[in-house]
Amino acid sequence: MINIWNGEPLGYNKEYDTEQNLNKPQLEEFVINDGNKHSCFLIIPGGGYDHLSNHEGANVAKKLNEMGISAFVLYYRTAPYSHPIYLWDSKRAMRYIRYNAEKYNIYSDKIGVMGFSAGGHLACMTAENYDKYEYDFIDEADKVSARPDALCMCYPVVSVFEEISHKRSSENLCGRDTELKKALSGERAVRENMPPVFIWHTFEDKSVDCRNSLEMGAALKAKGQPFEMHIFTEGKHGLDLAEGIDGAGEWFKLFIKWVKRNKFM
Repeated sequence: MINIWNGEPLGYNKEYDTEQNLNKPQLEEFVINDGNKHSCFLIIPGGGYDHLSNHEGANVAKKLNEMGISAFVLYYRTAPYSHPIYLWDSKRAMRYIRYNAEKYNIYSDKIGVMGFSAGGHLACMTAENYDKYEYDFIDEADKVSARPDALCMCYPVVSVFEEISHKRSSENLCGRDTELKKALSGERAVRENMPPVFIWHTFEDKSVDCRNSLEMGAALKAKGQPFEMHIFTEGKHGLDLAEGIDGAGEWFKLFIKWVKRNKFM
């Protein structure tokens, strides 16, 4: 495990040292050590911003490794922490990876972010707010860009304001701050220099309505930002690699094809 803050994390509160937050944030390394350079993805598990899913991290990183892509899994702080702590953790992770790209044999311009459920929201927030909600530099790593070069959103929470929002994620992230909920809703914050975006969801998802992804697609289209989206008919929420699921089980293959088309490998 890697301590991305080189000491006490920015915004640390001892009172929040729950079982979920103990020793967080950290990065788990899944770097390919074959002497060649590789692209990389930062993987952000879901969990509604009050815990971290235990099946949306290492398994996905190992699958990426099989395809020649290095990876790191981010274990970020959750409630009772709130905005902008999660975003500070994700952006610091992006900066850590980019700053140490040579050390890990990673292309500094091929570092993407992939998030699942609430982690999909945090991945989106990282892409949309890589230069916002900032803090004073603590070291040289903070001086490099946190902008992802690719964004993959897996059955993502997108809105934390509209009727389709995931209410638990919304409350843990923003409390009752209506204006902050608007600002941190992915479909409302699409910018004109978004990285290439890949999104997948299922129609049957009863935890996070697939309209979250559809609204994100519509917002990207309105801003002229390229994306690829797949809405599969079958499959509950939280499928991670969706192995053995008709339709949704194809998402990773489609993602790899998209990665190759975008010259990310």
